[in-house]
Amino acid sequence: MTQSKKLKVGIVQQYCTSDSASNVEKSMAMVRICAHHGAELVVLQELHRGLYFCQTESPDIFDQAELIPGESTEVFGALAKELGIVLVLSLFERRAPGLYHNTAVVLEKNGEIVGKYRKMHIPDDPAYYEKFYFTPGDLGFEPIETSVGKLGVLVCWDQWYPEAARLMALAGAEILIYPTAIGWESSDTLEEKKRQQDAWIVSQRGHAVANGLPLVSVNRVGHEADPSGATNGIEFWGHSFVCGPQGEFLAKADAQEQVMVVEIDKMRTEEVRRMWPFFRDRRIDAYQDLTKRYRD
Repeated sequence: MTQSKKLKVGIVQQYCTSDSASNVEKSMAMVRICAHHGAELVVLQELHRGLYFCQTESPDIFDQAELIPGESTEVFGALAKELGIVLVLSLFERRAPGLYHNTAVVLEKNGEIVGKYRKMHIPDDPAYYEKFYFTPGDLGFEPIETSVGKLGVLVCWDQWYPEAARLMALAGAEILIYPTAIGWESSDTLEEKKRQQDAWIVSQRGHAVANGLPLVSVNRVGHEADPSGATNGIEFWGHSFVCGPQGEFLAKADAQEQVMVVEIDKMRTEEVRRMWPFFRDRRIDAYQDLTKRYRD
């Protein structure tokens, strides 16, 4: 199919509560705003239906997981069809009893599921106990073909791994997309908070540069309490952004609820890769050790 060289992308940076229905209603309203301003592709943040529940380990939380296809894909699929947009969701997937994933789902303009990606890299850090809930993905790093292009959809912790971005790029991804949930534990110093946020931004800009691709990163925002009381909770810092294939900022959000619609020129990838031919100069004959955990 013929695709436009320019693409308007909508970002929904949202504060969530424990009221899933209210969160969904708000998400849908913000998606509508994006579509009203011309977005053809809209990206929601990681696990946007509810609170970021991985601050604690609780078996009862598994009740929040859902089938794919299921309720969310039906509701948001109807919205995608109504608005004529491609929509990226981030869901807690119940695959089978005792088998759950952190899964991004892409809905086409007709409302149908066109592809999904299961989060590959799963953290296990204080306040981010994701290994308790999520089985590592098994769908690989495969771009999802849509009417607006090939989407290299990854999820949060994946954004620290250059291998993930590279493999998506090598498979033909035209845009790298990261639904995200990252923030500060309040006891961190201001200096440490700045280091963390700067590292998060620069690592993703590096993926854009190294692969000559535009990149969309959509983060949660707002404070979410630790149900156990062991910590002071997480302050999700927002600061979602879109950058071009040289890492140049096209748009940056701040630390509040926000929607943005950003135009991406997909032809920039061709132009940049002609100037910086990183794919041409890769020494694929010398990279065998990348498959090792560590070189002893």
